[in-house]
Amino acid sequence: MSPNLEQVVNKTRLRLIPFMLMLYILAFLDRANIGFAKASYQLDTGLGDGAFALGAGIFFVAYAFLGVPANLLMRKFGARAWIGGTTLVWGVLSASMGYADSEWKFLLVRSLLGAAEAGFFPGMIYLTSQWFPQRSRAGIMGLFYMGAPLALTLGSPLSGALLEMHGFLGHPGWYWMFVIEGALALIAGFATFMYLDNTPEEARFLAPEERELLAETLRAEESTKATSKISDAIKRWPVWHLAIIYMIIQISVYGLVFYLPTQVGALMGTTVGFKVSLVAAIPWVAALFGTYYIPRYSDRTGERRLTAAMTLLVAGVGLGVSAFASPAVAIVALCFAAAGFIAVQPVFWTMPTGILSGAALAAGIGFTNMFGAFGGFLAPNIKAQADIFFGNHMAGLVTLAIITVCGSAAILALPAKKVPQPVTSES
Repeated sequence: MSPNLEQVVNKTRLRLIPFMLMLYILAFLDRANIGFAKASYQLDTGLGDGAFALGAGIFFVAYAFLGVPANLLMRKFGARAWIGGTTLVWGVLSASMGYADSEWKFLLVRSLLGAAEAGFFPGMIYLTSQWFPQRSRAGIMGLFYMGAPLALTLGSPLSGALLEMHGFLGHPGWYWMFVIEGALALIAGFATFMYLDNTPEEARFLAPEERELLAETLRAEESTKATSKISDAIKRWPVWHLAIIYMIIQISVYGLVFYLPTQVGALMGTTVGFKVSLVAAIPWVAALFGTYYIPRYSDRTGERRLTAAMTLLVAGVGLGVSAFASPAVAIVALCFAAAGFIAVQPVFWTMPTGILSGAALAAGIGFTNMFGAFGGFLAPNIKAQADIFFGNHMAGLVTLAIITVCGSAAILALPAKKVPQPVTSES
């Protein structure tokens, strides 16, 4: 009996997405866990607010510029070797943050960690385009993107609990948080070499006829796209437009991620520990629901632009409201903000994968991700400078909220005819 494409896609989803999700959880946790350690880490090392903001953002400098070559190298050497190798390296570097007890060490390790992770996320987006048909891609990427809220939902109490290990064997709590969470990534890197297949044609978990059906479907989709050269990725205005939008999204995301634990602590009138970490996980639980349902709605309706714009608008409004509301209302507003920031991204990533192919797609994803990395660098610095300029610790949040609303408008300005919409829905 001939294989059914829907069954093959479901089989591929069950094989790849849980593993990709686990890797993304670890990656996001290892780049964002300094938000939990902020207060105690600064106290122990003497790191100032400006230096902390610089270190939080400097991760994204090398991350930005290495995204394109990293994606092209993954295309050349294969996903198994590239993703497995980069995961090993970033695991070691993340664990070494436990020894970054001065400002120069902090900045150096954060820079190297950004370089190590540069190939991971754009590689995951590119890998998704190589394994799943366009019509189901938003839902697939929605499942993958659940790694960010899962990292912060599960990572919040984990990081909070590890911080409570202060004094164990003579080390501060932040030391144990960095070392243990980095070691988890190291283990995952070794597992990648054994588990991941490079392409559908090499898929060990599919029967020969299933491999051929999936590969043929993907080849047929690629043949309908006009662009294939690397230079096409940076010559077309829609790609630049998308890159700017993604930068704005990331400014919003990391403005929240790096400061949410301390913001929640301020709302609760206490320092960051296990109790605060549990409350800080609530917005990311809301983000799980948004990330599951909104991309599926986009797949079902075939509507990308308006869905993404409205989702980001809700995020911006939620962030703005959280700056002025009472503690209970602020937590609810942050739930809407977190859900919007995360859920908009899988819908967004259907756009470049819909207009580029081949080497241009690998380069275009890396190029777009590069602009997003600039957003990650700008976010903590924008917030810190806005707080200083206006003399109010909520001014940074309001500034980020305004930027987010501008991002929603930028999505609406996309020419719909240049962003192909899927014509069928995911089951």
